[in-house]
Amino acid sequence: MAVGGRIAQTAQHLESMRGKGGRIAMQVGILIFDEVELLDMAGPYEVFTTASRVHARTQPVGTAPLFNVTTLAHDSRAVRARAGLRLQPDATLHDHPPLDCAIVPGGVVDAELGRAELMAWIAAQARTTRIVASVCTGALLLAHAGVLDGLEATTHWEDVAALQALRPGLRVREGLRWVDAGAIVTSAGISAGIDMSLHLVERLHSRELALRTARQLEFDWTEAA
Repeated sequence: MAVGGRIAQTAQHLESMRGKGGRIAMQVGILIFDEVELLDMAGPYEVFTTASRVHARTQPVGTAPLFNVTTLAHDSRAVRARAGLRLQPDATLHDHPPLDCAIVPGGVVDAELGRAELMAWIAAQARTTRIVASVCTGALLLAHAGVLDGLEATTHWEDVAALQALRPGLRVREGLRWVDAGAIVTSAGISAGIDMSLHLVERLHSRELALRTARQLEFDWTEAA
């Protein structure tokens, strides 16, 4: 069986276990790469890990975490974020667990747009995950991979024209913190990824947990897109 088929089969098995009450953490994968915008990836990372801590307070000791968050890169080498911070990935595009939610941050994405392997990975995640989300110029990567065709999307205000030029038929929305198109969710720039991630917590678990997570973060959540 091909790798894509095995991933899809495993994802279906995990979803079946959750439907039967199995205590299996939802897997969130966050892409990292050289010149990634730090808050694009760190904001969602903090939201999902905080949501797990907040959720655990109401669960029996030993319960599996609600979310397991993994950083993913092309290979196992450390990457350097746009501001210079070195980030060591937890896994690669080839050996990560099947994901429930894949998050593609932005930054300087010119080199990433030219990586056929990454485009194939994004397209594969759109077929197998519950949600693929982007922050900022991560939307350009989703667009280039073909997963935004026919949808509405948003990105950083400075990059709206670039996104529209990349996919002229795409309905680009300006002035919104995020756009939820079902299986694909895109956010505006940088800090908007936190708003979007709280929205994803609401979708994947509950509004109550999203609100408690925002309070724990002391973050003034823009609850409407």
